[in-house]
Amino acid sequence: MKQGSFSRQQVTAITGLTARQLSYWRKTGLVVPQHCTEGGHARYSFTDLIALRAAKQLLDANVSLQRIRRCLESLTRFLPTVQQPLVELSLVVTGDVVLVFHGERAFDALTGQQWVFPVAELAKEVEQLQQELPEQTELFPVDAEQLEEYA
Repeated sequence: MKQGSFSRQQVTAITGLTARQLSYWRKTGLVVPQHCTEGGHARYSFTDLIALRAAKQLLDANVSLQRIRRCLESLTRFLPTVQQPLVELSLVVTGDVVLVFHGERAFDALTGQQWVFPVAELAKEVEQLQQELPEQTELFPVDAEQLEEYA
């Protein structure tokens, strides 16, 4: 077997997909393996594994197969520039939007359009604000005598 290629059995173990799903997705062109053996057996590349895993996650999030197909076509545009795809890219489904996070940037998976605000900076700001908030007891100090007066 060619190094960096995976058999159907390996792919089902890695992705959690069934052999039937792989066969259907191959026939319908959702994810087509990049290589075949001389005997016609599919051999999936690492990039194929990423596409399959992304498709499964989207399917698990109740995204339609048509939308998944469009997202995968768009995502393949990101992959050539990514050194470690599983580390660098993350998918998030929020309602009808599928976001791709790459470093500190977020992109719409369908259009490739970058989201306007830097997500990582926003996350850092929220974390910083949460650390700076005083505790409830500091805002409204109450001693035992005051509690007895209200009782």
